Amino acid sequence: MFDNLSDKLDRAFKLLKGQGKITDINVAETLKEVRKALLDADVNYKTAKTFTDNVKQKALGMDVLHAVKPSDMMVKIVHDELTALMGSQTSEMHLKGSPAVVLIAGLQGSGKTTFSGKLTQWLKSKKGRSVLLAACDVYRPAAIEQLKVLADQVGAPVYTEEGSRNAVQIAKNAIAHAKTHGFGTVIIDTAGRLAVDEEMMAEIAAIKQAVSPDEILFVVDSMTGQDAVNTAKAFNDRLDFDGVVLTKLDGDTRGGAALSIKSVVDKPIKFVSTGEKMDALDLFHPARMADRILGMGDIVSLVEKAQEQFDAEEARRLQKKIAKNQFDFNDFLGQIQQIKKMGNLKDLAGMIPGVGKAIRNLDIDDDAFKGIEAIIHSMTPEERATPAIINGSRRKRIARGSGTDIQEINRLIKQFDETRKMMHMMTDQKKMAGLMRRMPRR
Repeated sequence: MFDNLSDKLDRAFKLLKGQGKITDINVAETLKEVRKALLDADVNYKTAKTFTDNVKQKALGMDVLHAVKPSDMMVKIVHDELTALMGSQTSEMHLKGSPAVVLIAGLQGSGKTTFSGKLTQWLKSKKGRSVLLAACDVYRPAAIEQLKVLADQVGAPVYTEEGSRNAVQIAKNAIAHAKTHGFGTVIIDTAGRLAVDEEMMAEIAAIKQAVSPDEILFVVDSMTGQDAVNTAKAFNDRLDFDGVVLTKLDGDTRGGAALSIKSVVDKPIKFVSTGEKMDALDLFHPARMADRILGMGDIVSLVEKAQEQFDAEEARRLQKKIAKNQFDFNDFLGQIQQIKKMGNLKDLAGMIPGVGKAIRNLDIDDDAFKGIEAIIHSMTPEERATPAIINGSRRKRIARGSGTDIQEINRLIKQFDETRKMMHMMTDQKKMAGLMRRMPRR
């Protein structure tokens, strides 16, 4: 995501390295490269020009502290401008109706139906809302079946009217059904086309008029760059939507849509979607995205993902076991499961400052833990609970059962022992620090 843009911005900032101060000349050289990087990323030309003009004005009008390098100061200014360009603040949904109605719009192939499933999962897990999905794409073959499959994954019902081609009436009937059956939210998945056409626009405008949605979200494939921005403008002129959803952000995204859409359409990006898993949906945070574009990582999002999987009672139980040096392979396996729930491993590692560029060309498989899990599952319950009993003959049996070799078993057990010792040692150090703090001072 944004790898090429990040590299080119980094090269632009290097023009200021070693410079004693910011001047008209070195700022002009740097911003020429910044503008080129933005245009190469398919950012709207007017947006790129306005952006660099703003950066130049702030850079030349700012007194650089002696302790701050000009290149660092320029990174800070560009970071602030990128954040402003993408909307400055996180934009939440406003769901007030009973039921609240969310209308999903966009072209065919942009990921509307998949997003509808993801949004259902997000509203249920994050907001505690009951959701009814309305299948109003009555044209695309298998669209209703796709929605049903996704709805089944997230545990939500779908309102359909088999054989009906009247999307407006289906939407109205779905809302009536939601009121009768106590659903707090209705998500209306609408039809798309391969390009903007009058028939599609007229239908979705009619649905809007009929159901008065609380939120209209425009779903756009972030890999399409400026085409996405132009399509968003056409939809907004007709629908006056409330926010944008960027899908496929884990693909070969140049960044043009994310960086241009707010300034061209003047509507916030509300969600970003990556991957096919139903939990791969996040609120859009402009400042955090600016961090990632500039290679600073996104440690806040990483911590939030960890907290989502955090169980306070389980943490206390583990802490007691670690303190007694009783951490075992069952606990180890449990921690692996928690990490896997957090999402794509490469994306998670990329959120750590300084790591993103280092691992860019590495192939980090989401099944990286598969071998370790196979080894642990090949152990008996007694072996998992008491790793010390795993002798040579047991190791051979575990290797056969997991389809690995004895060297891999030895390596895992050695790493496990070292990890357990380190965790125990850190717990002892915390205890000692606490004791020292409680000791009376003379």
